[in-house]
Amino acid sequence: MAPLPDYRPKQMSLGPLEAEILNLIWELGSATVKDVHDRILADPNRELAYTSVTTVLRRLTEKGWLACDKKGRAFYWRPLLSKQQAQVIKAHEQLQQFLAVGNPDVVAAFADSLDEVASEKIQAIAKRIQAARQARGEK
Repeated sequence: MAPLPDYRPKQMSLGPLEAEILNLIWELGSATVKDVHDRILADPNRELAYTSVTTVLRRLTEKGWLACDKKGRAFYWRPLLSKQQAQVIKAHEQLQQFLAVGNPDVVAAFADSLDEVASEKIQAIAKRIQAARQARGEK
């Protein structure tokens, strides 16, 4: 499992178009507005203004998901986190929200509803936590 990244975006929530464009940037590695716009318009059923792509890229930059670099006369956007790092952060936040419920009965009911594969994963995680604590000298 990947470790929790040190860097986190300023704002985790993304709208559907923001998520779609971020996924395109992850696929491309680095892209101009034109690159992203062309990819979206490759679907004949889609319409999206060039300026809308620019606005979304700017918002993703403000939220801390992307960085913008100027190369010559062109601006290139690149991700500040990999897709895997973003998934780890999202999972961590969801787990923190779940545990914030603070009701052991809710957590126990959730654990009881898991299938065998998920239960085995939970047991493997518990063993890793125990091993990490023992390595640090904790009980």
